[in-house]
Amino acid sequence: MVEVPDKLKPGANESVAMIVPAKGVQIYECRAKKDQVGGFEWTFVAPEADLFDARGIRIGRHYAGPHWESTDGSKILGTVKERIDAPVANAIPWLLLAARSVGPEGSFSKVTSIQRVNTVGGVAPRAGCSQATAGAPARIDYTADYYFFTTK
Repeated sequence: MVEVPDKLKPGANESVAMIVPAKGVQIYECRAKKDQVGGFEWTFVAPEADLFDARGIRIGRHYAGPHWESTDGSKILGTVKERIDAPVANAIPWLLLAARSVGPEGSFSKVTSIQRVNTVGGVAPRAGCSQATAGAPARIDYTADYYFFTTK
């Protein structure tokens, strides 16, 4: 188990059901800034990643929503509850998400919370977004571990 600050810890009635490494991309799009005329910025669109078990076998995928979907068809939808900056540079934040099942019964259907930790990469580009590139996507490689928690 990775050490996390208290605000990223799930409820006392939850325990780790599985640790799921992910490898994929964080997708951004160059868009006009909402609060600044003439300004442009990279805006987060969605994750797109494969999920693996401890043996490195693909067991599902992670995509917009955010959703985590198992190869057995079970699926959960997450809502961010807390976030902290990653302890390493140029990595997306660590998160605690509340989860609810939005698919059939299966390996993911009992998950109540998710931690995203051990992130590497995935941050928006620092440059290259302007009026000339508006609408352009950027796919930034990342890896993370997702800790799936269930009620004890």
